Amino acid sequence: MEKKLQDVYISEEGMNDLWNVWYSELHNGNSGLTLKIERVLESLVSPFQRIEVLQNNDFGKMLVLYGSLMVADNDKNAYNEMLAHVPLFSHPSPKEVLIIGGGDCGCLTEVLAHPEVERCTMCEIDEMVVEVSRKHFPKLTRGLDDKRANLKFQDGKKFIEESVEKFDIVLLDLSDPIGPAADLFQKTFHQTVFNRLNDDGIMVAQTESPFFNQKTIKLMYKNLKDIFPIVKMYTCFMPIYPSTLWSFAFCSKKYDPIDDFDKNRLIESSHKTQYYNHDIHLGSFLLPQFAKKLAE
Repeated sequence: MEKKLQDVYISEEGMNDLWNVWYSELHNGNSGLTLKIERVLESLVSPFQRIEVLQNNDFGKMLVLYGSLMVADNDKNAYNEMLAHVPLFSHPSPKEVLIIGGGDCGCLTEVLAHPEVERCTMCEIDEMVVEVSRKHFPKLTRGLDDKRANLKFQDGKKFIEESVEKFDIVLLDLSDPIGPAADLFQKTFHQTVFNRLNDDGIMVAQTESPFFNQKTIKLMYKNLKDIFPIVKMYTCFMPIYPSTLWSFAFCSKKYDPIDDFDKNRLIESSHKTQYYNHDIHLGSFLLPQFAKKLAE
């Protein structure tokens, strides 16, 4: 039997034999990642998307949203650490942080590892993603118990458009640009984010795979450069994401992620990371030629 969820396939060879369940996430319909599933731990549909938690021997528990792998126990937390720490160690005083999306709460937890942060607002449209993540990914959701965490379950686009608050850093922790996240990849939304930033504010957005999503990335960086004076791509290794090479856009009104990187604050930090460090911060902005061209 084969069940299709967007571009994700779960194939079962024998209804009662869980050792023959395979998950495939297809990229552009031509290639993909296939993993053997030991258990389907959660499978439900929220008002916004399908949510699943799958168990694999290599990656542990894996969160799947809208047909895309989001996080896994054994992905070294690279995505969340790079999304949070690169801008936070580049801004000299990151007191007010806003996360749009981020339902697995991994980014929230990393942000709140910075004592300089006075409040981190996380605006997630789907409350069920947070509930499932708290149940299955306790390490990622530790930040929910921090008194500085300020959760809002509402549409991120509407929140940004209606808010009068200003932020030092805005992190766009979004799923792929399909379904409820599609509008949050548009130029008008990024302009609104720019307006909600303080005069020295930073926005970081995940910008998909430089290998599989080249047209999307090229247009996105062109639009971002029309808005922000400083726009730079950086990357990380994410074994569960398409091509394993993932990109982020560092967009700033003032600070440069290399020149203004606070190495001493990182050295003095007691927070233990699995992926991010001093060398990774600097090296992540060194791009292969094909990726560099996309961000020009």
